Amino acid sequence: MARAYSQDLRERVIGASEAGLPARHAARRFGVGLATAIVWVRRARETGERTARPQGQPRHCKLDPHGAYLQGLIDAECDITLTEMQAKGGI
Repeated sequence: MARAYSQDLRERVIGASEAGLPARHAARRFGVGLATAIVWVRRARETGERTARPQGQPRHCKLDPHGAYLQGLIDAECDITLTEMQAKGGI
C-alpha cells in the first residue's frame, strides 16, 4: 500500500498554485503526479481541505455482530473454550 505524501509537500504544491502557478507546473516543480496536484489544488480551493484523507477501508471484525452472544457465554462460564462455544451453537 502506498504511503501518503508529506503534509509539507502538499502545502508547498497548494501554496504555489495559490500564488499563481498552474497546478500542472507545480506538479512538475515538486515532483508529484499531475493528477495528484490537480486534485490537491481543486480540493483546497473548493472545500479548504488540505490534509490527506484516510487510506483503505476501516477494519471490521467478523465477530462484531456476535459480540453480545459471545460475551454472554463468557459471563456465564468464564473458562469456556472455543470448542465448547462451538458446541453450544449460535455461530
